[in-house]
Amino acid sequence: MLREADPPGPDIPAAVRAQPLRFRGPTAAAAARDVPEETAVALVHDAATTAVMMATPSDLAEFGLGFSLTEGIIAAPSEIRDIDVAPGPDGVEVRMWLSPRSSAAAAARRRRQAGPTGCGLCGVDSLAHALRAPPVVGRGLTLRPQDIHAALAALPQLQTLGDLTRAVHAAGWWSPGGGYLAVREDVGRHNALDKLAGALAMAETPAPPGAVVLTSRVSVEMVQKAAMIGAQAIIAVSAPTALAIRTAEAAGMTLVAVARRDGFEVFTGQDRIDQGSAPGA
Repeated sequence: MLREADPPGPDIPAAVRAQPLRFRGPTAAAAARDVPEETAVALVHDAATTAVMMATPSDLAEFGLGFSLTEGIIAAPSEIRDIDVAPGPDGVEVRMWLSPRSSAAAAARRRRQAGPTGCGLCGVDSLAHALRAPPVVGRGLTLRPQDIHAALAALPQLQTLGDLTRAVHAAGWWSPGGGYLAVREDVGRHNALDKLAGALAMAETPAPPGAVVLTSRVSVEMVQKAAMIGAQAIIAVSAPTALAIRTAEAAGMTLVAVARRDGFEVFTGQDRIDQGSAPGA
């Protein structure tokens, strides 16, 4: 069972304390465990709801901005005039006010949209939009095998909520020589990436060429979102889908997956990997 929580307010906790009955073999005992909160978050553009996501109630202004960027609702952060995070009894509204040009485009998109919902490609208005071609990412990033291992090794210590609950995904921006510029967490892998996109967009200086590091599998929308924020590479602990591989290839992106302590697999963009610096090369 969960301890009674206060109604949503200005500071909704990202995690709450659960009190399970824990079994170890035939023996049971009362226990305590922190679990991530999951809240309905409505992303609202110009007083009209674009999507309702189930998300961890943290970094929600970044979430709204990042979602707007990765879904192509805006092309630049300056196209959002204001963001307001408004908790209510049923969840949280992230209210965004767009520039006139972006507002007209968002209204046209809503008229075509069948019905927004929680994650991934749900609620897109057509198959063409779902399979939209990604932007081609830039060049300038080179990754050594030891860079990939360093990025993986450094991420867990930055997963504050993950360390507490063992139940959320993380997305981080990592660059050689600079380490992690930002890491964001959420119960949803898409949400974590959108929060990262928002954090990068709000930063005072542009992110250096780098890789998005994911604790999740790589599906097509993760590649699309990473390409929208200019990531030249994705490093993920789990495997990609076939469509994700094709999309990464179309974006000119390096896709590293099944990345573990003992190795990794490079599915696209092998030219960014400096094989000459591999141990034993």
